Amino acid sequence: MTDWFEKRTYGDLVDEAAARWGEREALYFEGRRWTFAEFKTLVDTAAKGLMALGVQPGDKVSIWITNRPEWLICMYAIFKIGAIMVPVNTRLRSEDIRYILTQSNTSTLITVDRSGPVEYFAMVQELLPGLGQAKQRTAEARMVRAEDFPDLQRVVVSAERTFPGTYAWAEVMAMGERGDDAALAERQAAVDPDDTAFIMYTSGTTGFPKGVMRSHNLIRNVTDQANRMAMTFDDVLLSNLPLFHVFGLSNCAIMSLVTGARQVLTETFDPVESMDLIQQERVTYVQGVDTQFQDLCVEQERHPRDIRSLRVGFFAAGMASSVPAAERTQRVLVPTLSGFGMTECGVGAALSFLTDSTELRCAASGFPLPGYEYKVIDPKTNRSKPPGEPGELCVHGYGVMQGYYKKPEETAKAIDADGWLHTGDMAIIRPDGHLRFMGRYKDMLRTGGENVDPMEVEGYLLQHPAVFQVAVVGLDDERLGQVGVAYVQPQPGKPITAQELMDYMRGKIASFKIPRHIVLVEDFPMTGSGKIQKVKLRAAASDQFHGPKAQAKA
Repeated sequence: MTDWFEKRTYGDLVDEAAARWGEREALYFEGRRWTFAEFKTLVDTAAKGLMALGVQPGDKVSIWITNRPEWLICMYAIFKIGAIMVPVNTRLRSEDIRYILTQSNTSTLITVDRSGPVEYFAMVQELLPGLGQAKQRTAEARMVRAEDFPDLQRVVVSAERTFPGTYAWAEVMAMGERGDDAALAERQAAVDPDDTAFIMYTSGTTGFPKGVMRSHNLIRNVTDQANRMAMTFDDVLLSNLPLFHVFGLSNCAIMSLVTGARQVLTETFDPVESMDLIQQERVTYVQGVDTQFQDLCVEQERHPRDIRSLRVGFFAAGMASSVPAAERTQRVLVPTLSGFGMTECGVGAALSFLTDSTELRCAASGFPLPGYEYKVIDPKTNRSKPPGEPGELCVHGYGVMQGYYKKPEETAKAIDADGWLHTGDMAIIRPDGHLRFMGRYKDMLRTGGENVDPMEVEGYLLQHPAVFQVAVVGLDDERLGQVGVAYVQPQPGKPITAQELMDYMRGKIASFKIPRHIVLVEDFPMTGSGKIQKVKLRAAASDQFHGPKAQAKA
């Protein structure tokens, strides 16, 4: 049967939006406004600039930028010329970046000099100590030559000043203004909707992030979500979540061009700024996880704003622990829909309806979107479980990822021979077909909406010469959901303090990955096969930090 949905590319969205809503406002950021027509002009200019730099179809272009208009312009410019975008978490630090740039075979890195207290370019210089030694501004002099990064050819920096050995963002745009429109049109026409469009890194269970390869098919996913939420060009989207996450990327950056809705962009998530902008810009749509919605509710209760424009929110929830926050959001802010999704299959792979009951919108995770199938299995036998019984959630359909970049074994573990994605999540499919997400089978921490792989943190701590063994477990946290607790056994004769280990991690790995607590131990509880019994460590952590003694200290 022929698929009803006509495939397009992300680059095509830019042109279609400009043609349909050219003079309507597309984007607001820190007092500045752009129409859809102006946004297309900027994207095309950037695309021609990247072509002038030598970026080829299939090249990997990493974006390590906080939320700002350049992020969106870069993204769509990369898509238009058939290159592959690699969005990089701005909370990552030098060692995290080293892995992503090399594993993804990045040829071009686009970054900023700094944002707030974070010196992004200083970390780039730490990784590329030879950068900028040649003072000439020729392309040859600015070619990156680093043994540790054999694929990296150039660095682009968006900043008010220029840095030797790099290209300034303004310079790239100036090159684009002199570019060839016909050459851009030819490159754009050659892009296949089934091509890999971006590689988004997500923590897995193997100790290192995995690059999820996605084609242009999220356009269909976003279109179906928009229809379920009754989204139109009269809506105003608050884009206060990081664009390097699939949530912010799809449901604001792409949703705006699919529907003609106006996007209100913020550099970071700040509840005070968000509530002010909801009132000022007459925002109709907000999204986030329970931590963020709780912060917004607290701010609204503390200083009420006029939020009558709010129409709908997307609450990424469904776990029992998030129900109170979801119910509070209905009372204080806006009716929300709940959904299920992940980088590997799209954000709204399941989504509730506006007409669903409050119970369904707060305690469940929605119905599958068109083109998706779900089943729940026993992870040990792979046999399907009947409705109402918990098991591992599996997803099938057009929205399943192309695979993990250069990780065929991990891809084969995640996607079986029949094309079912084994999510590693526990869920129930209710008799009415509604999905209920219950938690993770995988040994993964969920800290403030971020996935943290304990094995990755353990691996980094084990590089310290004074660390003999380490085990990281999760501890429930009222605000962040979970935080890490690292149990560390020092090397004999090499004393170390918890503070020294904290300092060792700070600035090297993302702050959300750093355990909240470090406990020094003489030995670990072990199984008969020689494995650390993490279940006992979790119980010990709960007793130590949440038990009667901890409460007495508080």
